[in-house]
Parts: sequence; C-alpha cells; structure tokens
Amino acid sequence: MAILNATPANQPTADDRPAPAWAGGRFYVAPRPPLVPLAYAAAWGQIQTGDLLLTRRRGLIATAGRSPYSHAAMAAWWKDRLFALEMRAAGGRALLLSHIVRRHDRRVDWYEANAGDRFDFDRDRALAAMQSYAGARYGWLAIARAALLHLPIVRLFVKASTDDRGVPGLGGPAFCSQAVAAATRDAGVDPVPNLADRLTEPADLARSPFYEFRGTLTEAPAAWRP
Repeated sequence: MAILNATPANQPTADDRPAPAWAGGRFYVAPRPPLVPLAYAAAWGQIQTGDLLLTRRRGLIATAGRSPYSHAAMAAWWKDRLFALEMRAAGGRALLLSHIVRRHDRRVDWYEANAGDRFDFDRDRALAAMQSYAGARYGWLAIARAALLHLPIVRLFVKASTDDRGVPGLGGPAFCSQAVAAATRDAGVDPVPNLADRLTEPADLARSPFYEFRGTLTEAPAAWRP
C-alpha cells in the first residue's frame, strides 16, 4: 500500500509547525507535559482510534529526542475492545491497552488526534494502515539512521530530510514513531510535515499541533476487561 501525501491545505500552518528534535543542526527540547493522572476507566470511552499513546521512560530514544518519551503507539478500537497498535523489537503487534496501562501505570500519556476536527483525518484508514504493520520486522536500520543525526559532528553537515519517497511502504520495517507517523499520513494528515517519517521520534509527535495532550493513564484494575 502506497503512503499518500496529504494536500497542503490539510497540513498545520507554518506558524503551527514546531521544530523537530533535530533540525537545522540544532537541538530543540520537547516540552515536558505535566503528570495529569487520568483513570483508565474514565478515559476508556473517550479514546478514539488513531489517538496517540506515548510512554514515559528513560532510554536512548528519550535522551536523543530530549523528551520523557521512549515509545509511541496508536490507539485502536476492534469491536468493543481498545487496543494499542505498536512496533516493538519483536515486531508489530496489538495489545489490549488496559494491560499496558496496568503494567506501566502513570507512564502512558494519551494525546487526542485531530482535536477540534481541524484536519481531514480518516481514523478507519489510520487503523488499516497500522494493522499492516502487524508481524512486520522492527526497523533497526531506520532507528540507527535517526540516532546518527543526533551525533554532534553529523548534525553539523547533514540536514534532516523531509522526503518520504524511496522508503519502505506501509507494513515494511519501521520503528515505533515512524509507523505511527506513516499510518497517520496515509490517513490524510502528516503529523510532522517538516520531518520525514523515518526520522520522526516520539518527541516530534508530542510537539505536533495535530495532537493534544489529555492525561496520563492510570488505575486500570485487574478486573477491568476492556
């Protein structure tokens, strides 16, 4: 499936576009969102397919991206069950979001996609695009290339690419935030239009005006089924 480029009219305006974690040879620090505990049972009925889920955790990706986030996933409804679609080291997979919140209490931030319906965003298409990554291999080469741009010498001579042509299409090897960005772009909106999907990190998605922070998911009781 080819990744579709959204029309310019459907993109954030120049004033809305935040700088990525690495751009023009400089580092930009992602704002640290406040810890706003939000009971999973209360958020469950509000989270929509296509919404962004970012995990707070120390690690190489969080450090390189100058943010608290080390992982990105997409929320998705299948019938009456709420899942997180994600790329992990073992490959693409889908897990019940309640299980993830129980395991990472107060670490998973929920960002609403297309808050206020400002963009022409097809949530069903975003779901289909992320489903194409199920079982796909993790993009180790892609994450290595993105990490290289953070090296002091490299960032002085290499400009961050904005071109998504000539890269594996949907369902190909990808890392977590790359897959989310590509699936969202296939659904009509490029969440980080000034950076290629293959260089997009969780911090870049957190800064995108396409997403709005809603809270940090917590309190998913063991008896909670959905």
